[in-house]
Amino acid sequence: MAVNPVNLIPPKQAESAQTTQYTATAVKAIIDKFTVTNTSAGNVTISVNIVNFGGAAGDSNLIVDTRTVVPNETYTCPELVGQMLEAGQFISTIASAATSLTIRASGREIS
Repeated sequence: MAVNPVNLIPPKQAESAQTTQYTATAVKAIIDKFTVTNTSAGNVTISVNIVNFGGAAGDSNLIVDTRTVVPNETYTCPELVGQMLEAGQFISTIASAATSLTIRASGREIS
């Protein structure tokens, strides 16, 4: 078994449509850090789901529920730290405004 530190989600702007950000492909993954930074002038919300293989984002897999991030705030998402994704599971996000929130996640992949 190999454990490799990885950049699960390189820094990027979160979309305003439900979007898959990372899939645990042929590995298990553990989230060590997930940050959301508001680079806009207004409040913006973020929701994050961890979805089973073949599933869709919804209430049954919602981990962060419309968390408001104020301008210039970096939210560290303690709800996601330590969450494990089995092979095929994925992280999906949706922001209330596109190009307003920068997201990034790091963790470990186990193969």
